[in-house]
Amino acid sequence: MAVSFGTALVVLDGAIATIALPTIARDLGVGSAEAVLVVSVYQLVLVMTLLPFSALGDRIGHRTLYQYGQALFAVATILCFFARSLPFLLVVRAVQALGAAAALSVSSALVRAIYPPAQLGRGLGINSVVVSSSAALAPTLGGLILGIAPWPWVFAIAAPFALLSLLIGRALPDPEPRDLPYDVLGAVQCAAAFGLTISGIESAVHGSSPVVSAAIIAAGLLIGKIFVQRERHRPNPILPVDLLGKPVFALSTAGALTAFIASMTLILSLPFRLQHDFGFGPGEIGAMIAPWPLTTMVVAPLAGVLSDRFPAALLGGIGMTIATVALLLLGFLPAHADYLDVTWRMMLCGTGFGLFLSPNARLIIGAAPRDRAASAGGLISTTRLTGQTLGATLVAGLLAFGASGATPALVAAGLTVVAGLCSIVRLSPGVRI
Repeated sequence: MAVSFGTALVVLDGAIATIALPTIARDLGVGSAEAVLVVSVYQLVLVMTLLPFSALGDRIGHRTLYQYGQALFAVATILCFFARSLPFLLVVRAVQALGAAAALSVSSALVRAIYPPAQLGRGLGINSVVVSSSAALAPTLGGLILGIAPWPWVFAIAAPFALLSLLIGRALPDPEPRDLPYDVLGAVQCAAAFGLTISGIESAVHGSSPVVSAAIIAAGLLIGKIFVQRERHRPNPILPVDLLGKPVFALSTAGALTAFIASMTLILSLPFRLQHDFGFGPGEIGAMIAPWPLTTMVVAPLAGVLSDRFPAALLGGIGMTIATVALLLLGFLPAHADYLDVTWRMMLCGTGFGLFLSPNARLIIGAAPRDRAASAGGLISTTRLTGQTLGATLVAGLLAFGASGATPALVAAGLTVVAGLCSIVRLSPGVRI
């Protein structure tokens, strides 16, 4: 319950902002591409700090870091309520993301500590239910709140979850700090590599100087290269390069990355399309998006149980095939689409992604050594957030360059094809664990 409420808190607050983006853009007097920064800044800070926090969790204890993260997140969530300008909202969202990163960086390690190995897939499936149900609640709840109150209230709704999570957090497994030196330089290099590279891409998308944007990206890639080379020679690397050196980990990570980019591309772009092209209001849009995570809520635990018995590669390949078909159907919505036209396609998307993501996470966590569970969990969370951040950046770019209609859904369909291929290749005897 402690892990579930903490996860629900982070997912709810991250997802509920999506449905409010058109309203935030109108009320703050900014463009659609600028409003997307409310999501992308949050995701960027998460990506920058997840791996450094996972290494810190191994040092001070997973429960200790988890609780500190929840406390910081709660304070920042309350501050979001008082935001009246985009710059202030972005700063508070960055602080929120720091707390979320501290909690998420060790959540998978805590799940592994709670569940026995033979039931790890089931445990991760239950965790997926929490994620899916929270994501399902977020757009519907966001739409209802926007119908009766100003947009700052969509952030305040997460505060009760934060308090409840802190109260029951003492039930988590006792912290097991290890006497390990913390690699401060590596943590800084990791954050800088992710931050500069993604910020450079964001800068290019939002119309900054191409030369400056290219220089920022180049600096990030250079620091990343230095960071990876340095990590290869460390016994407890912040970036688990030793795990990524195994084909099954590399393929699982690449597949998850493209799948998350695809899902974020569709979910972020769909509210704009449904509002501008079809004339739906916030409440209706929230109700149309909700079937995706609601379906995943049912499919993900089933897929988690199946992954304890059947190859994750097979389940993932089937899932991404279903998702690709669903995204193509969403791309070619009827000219006068109604509620049912959208919702059954969203349910199909939820089925496909649910079949892929839960078994994929079980494979990564289960294959890592027990004392590397936090690193493997940090890798999963970093991959998810990197994909979501790149998805948000991709949507901002598409909006900035005038792409609309079916384009985002078709781009997402192409990405799910790549994710499906990454999954199927893992069936090769030379790749399977």
